[in-house]
Amino acid sequence: MALKPLHDRVLVRRTESEEKTSGGLIIPDSAKEKPSEGLVVACGEGARKDSGELIAMAVKAGDTILFGKWSGTEVTVDGEELLMMKESDIMGIIE
Repeated sequence: MALKPLHDRVLVRRTESEEKTSGGLIIPDSAKEKPSEGLVVACGEGARKDSGELIAMAVKAGDTILFGKWSGTEVTVDGEELLMMKESDIMGIIE
């Protein structure tokens, strides 16, 4: 990976959404919503308090996360489209 996030930023790979509904209907690409679930690829060190003390990240590379629909900025790294977002944009870790 040629990109390392700084501070409290996280690099995320979106997970692919289902291509079928529970009833078996196939969803065309034009009707699919972008998923709000993804896999953490890389993390920064964390934010800093005013005193300079490091606040550790709550997520780590390999975590599956849930984030807001409009969260992050799309970036292309090594030909792959990823999202760069702040840790505060993450709503939770899926276990």
